[in-house]
Amino acid sequence: MAKKQDTFYFDTFRACAQHAVDASMTLRKCITNYDPDNLGAILDEIHNTEHDADMKKHELMNVLAKAFITPIERDDIVLLSQCLDEVVDKIEDVVLRLYCDNVREIRPEMLDAVDVVERCCSEMLLMMEDFSNFRHSKTLKERIIRINTMEEEADKLFIENMRKLHTSETDTLKIIIWRDVYRYLEQCADACEHVADACEKTVMSNT
Repeated sequence: MAKKQDTFYFDTFRACAQHAVDASMTLRKCITNYDPDNLGAILDEIHNTEHDADMKKHELMNVLAKAFITPIERDDIVLLSQCLDEVVDKIEDVVLRLYCDNVREIRPEMLDAVDVVERCCSEMLLMMEDFSNFRHSKTLKERIIRINTMEEEADKLFIENMRKLHTSETDTLKIIIWRDVYRYLEQCADACEHVADACEKTVMSNT
């Protein structure tokens, strides 16, 4: 069992993953009940989540800077915290794209991509809950594999959506805008996979 002072790191990883789940739920809410005139409020909401995630990351870095002994390698702590922070950043980027480009109407195929992102984040939170007991967990590896599989699903959707966009849309400006939206959505799943990869690397280097 980890020493009491060591649980701080694992608790912080879980908290950062929860912020990613919160951000994905805000994105889902935004897309499901899309109101282009309310994007400013949605952007504020998701930015607050991103800010809270940043504060958690800074708190962890401050504790790490003063720590003499850590439960896992210092480089692994830094890598995991950076990867977790990236997930929230990428989700915020999607809403920023919709806001900055003044997207007035959502393409239906975006819903499937958002669903993958939300599922990735939920699985990532479960993975971080298992990670605190990574030396003995019987489900951690399965969660890493699930996230990798969902990232492949996101890749497939990205290709399908891009193909449909370029074969069905005639407005050049809309093509440019939605190419960016789809790319940012795919990067959200990529960011979750980066967390899974960092988690796997950490297990390998600390056991």
